[in-house]
Amino acid sequence: MFDKKLVRNFDFLIILFIILLTGFGLVGIMLATRSPVEGADGVALEAFDSFNLHQVKLQVIYFVTGLVIMSIIISIDYHIISDLSVYFYLLVIALLIVVKLFGTRGGGAQSWIAFGSFRMQPSEFSKIAVILMLARVMVKQEETGINNIKTMAKLLLIVAIPFIFIARQPDFGTAFVLIVIFVGMLFIAEIKYKYLFIALGIGLAAIPLAWFAFFDEYQKYRILVYMNPGMDPLGDGYHVIQSITSIGSGQLTGQFGRGELFSGNSLSQLNFLPAKDTDFVYSVTTEALGFVGGIAIILLFYMLIMRTMRIARRSMDVLGSYICVGVASMIIFHVFENIGMSMGIMPITGIPLPFISYGGSSMWTNMASFALVINVGMRRQKLKF
Repeated sequence: MFDKKLVRNFDFLIILFIILLTGFGLVGIMLATRSPVEGADGVALEAFDSFNLHQVKLQVIYFVTGLVIMSIIISIDYHIISDLSVYFYLLVIALLIVVKLFGTRGGGAQSWIAFGSFRMQPSEFSKIAVILMLARVMVKQEETGINNIKTMAKLLLIVAIPFIFIARQPDFGTAFVLIVIFVGMLFIAEIKYKYLFIALGIGLAAIPLAWFAFFDEYQKYRILVYMNPGMDPLGDGYHVIQSITSIGSGQLTGQFGRGELFSGNSLSQLNFLPAKDTDFVYSVTTEALGFVGGIAIILLFYMLIMRTMRIARRSMDVLGSYICVGVASMIIFHVFENIGMSMGIMPITGIPLPFISYGGSSMWTNMASFALVINVGMRRQKLKF
């Protein structure tokens, strides 16, 4: 018989935060894909006709199908999901191989598998696969701990395989997410600091190798421009400069506060801001809703992460804690990197803003991740049948 504790333990606040963030995203995508309105004020009919809702409708479909995915994941005990994670991990690796051989290029990276007009990005799914596999191996080594060479080698291999495939696309932003997840989960697993320092040393030593052996010329130049956008204001520095200008033009309450949300033209609608529905959707949303809207988005992410960590602390076992910390680490990096690059304090990597940037693979990955978090929270007490 279905235990009522599952319903009582269901974290509806996480769902609420996701809905609100998705709502902000829909506003941003709607405004980003809108055509300019002629005239200073525009007219009501022209303003209405200027909206192209194709991507908004698709994002709604991604969200609804994401809710279906969440329902399926929530209904299955996360221990069973953990047992099956090795098959999901192998499937993701297989998809990454397909991307390498037959993938579609876009934005300088060969990261997608195309099915007609629909494109799927397997590198997004690798985040969940790595979280589940790391948690599974860490739990199996709970008695002996992870502070031994054999266990560390296993954990490194789990991360290294998808990391190499994704880095070779090249998509170093997504690849680095896997590293952040790895470090976050190691920290909660009480790894000895000497191993972290060793890993840090290896990482620092690998920077010159990555610079000369793996980075393409455009990636090197992008890093240099990140340090000084003014060195190429009409080239690679253009993105950052326009993004900062767009955020600044929002002032306190944005176009909404000035009554220009539907009648005026923003930098994004005038096509000054590139990748406005994906990488820089935060800039579009902040320009429209101002400082108030930008802070509201950040606060929603903060509460979502704190709620996730709360469930991690209250989990009935370490498996649940590892999963929640992995998800929290992933979201923290995405939020910090995406909003940071919009403000010019982080390099441009193409990392989407969870639930806000346009894209099906990203939406499904994030919703599946928080389905796992809710799953852990629902089963934080032993159930009686």
